Amino acid sequence: MIYLDNAATTRPKPPAVGQAVAAAMNEWGNSGRGAHEDALAAARGIYSLRRRLAEFFGCGAAERVVFTQNSTQALNIAISGLFGPGDHVISTDWEHNSVLRPLYRLREAGTELDFLSADGAGRLDYAALERFVRPNTRAVVCNHASNLTGDVIDLSRVSAFTRAHGLLLVVDASQTAGMFPIHMKEMGIDVLCFTGHKGMLGPQGTGGLCVGTGVEIRPFAVGGTGVQSFLEHQPEEYPTRLEAGTLNGHGLAGLAAALEYIEQEGQRALRKRETALARRFYEGVKDLPGVKVYGDHSTHHRAPIVALNLGEIDSAELSDELSERFSIATRPGAHCAPRLHRALGTEEQGIVRFSWSPLNTKEETDRAIEAIRILSEEL
Repeated sequence: MIYLDNAATTRPKPPAVGQAVAAAMNEWGNSGRGAHEDALAAARGIYSLRRRLAEFFGCGAAERVVFTQNSTQALNIAISGLFGPGDHVISTDWEHNSVLRPLYRLREAGTELDFLSADGAGRLDYAALERFVRPNTRAVVCNHASNLTGDVIDLSRVSAFTRAHGLLLVVDASQTAGMFPIHMKEMGIDVLCFTGHKGMLGPQGTGGLCVGTGVEIRPFAVGGTGVQSFLEHQPEEYPTRLEAGTLNGHGLAGLAAALEYIEQEGQRALRKRETALARRFYEGVKDLPGVKVYGDHSTHHRAPIVALNLGEIDSAELSDELSERFSIATRPGAHCAPRLHRALGTEEQGIVRFSWSPLNTKEETDRAIEAIRILSEEL
């Protein structure tokens, strides 16, 4: 199988990731639930990862790195814990349902929303930002890169806007964390939500949010924390304020190993590798008869994604052909990005998404190009 569905989850992982998970299963207890050596080993390992991620993402304080199961949970915590009835939030048509559905739920309770619209090519109307500002505007919530097209948002422009108006900037880095350089302080990000199983190259069931200094988020879930057990409410201190229940310590051990791999190999080198593979595929298919590629490929500053359709073939049918005939794994359909599909006019057909990791190869990419060439000729 040629695996080109890395925007869903990267595969394979660096070997050290699985080894670290297995070791933690056999050696770690429950962090914060005891003073015996196994519990302390888990606590030390998890704190070490917090500290390293705080530095990796420019968060500033280890205790403000909060662990979750994935970026969806992180976004729910951030959005539900920051905003409420009477607030106004700005977002974009590029968003994944992990942002949209929490926002829509808040809208039902009285939160006001506006969205930067995308045109037929997927370009966002950044000029609308100033038009949307109201006295009750609290924040911009946006992704760093579209999971559908791979286009990267103009975060410097958005950040300049939020800083100028004293707004919060909440960023969904699901498609960029790990491979893209992100520094919260330098980029003006107040809350960064990330997942561990994509560009971070870690296990599923890991992720988190980094909370900037001075940002206060109401607890989304409450429960056991291992500390201050006689309080009737969730402890106020980070990270326990937002971490109810037992953490996925075994998965976090794997995420720590993945982060070490990224740091040893070099983030820039890994990103250059996956970007070159995606570009190689794009150049090989963009001019084939019947192929329509979506997104802005005039720049190399983009996620390693190529989204396309072939003629009028339904995206699910095309993806099945790639899988059954050529053993190539892709992702068809709506990709949990309904507003961008509406803008692109692909609600009915969907889109087939090819996505790379640094562990893919030129040979795999060339076989994918050849598969599209064959299907284009048959069409």
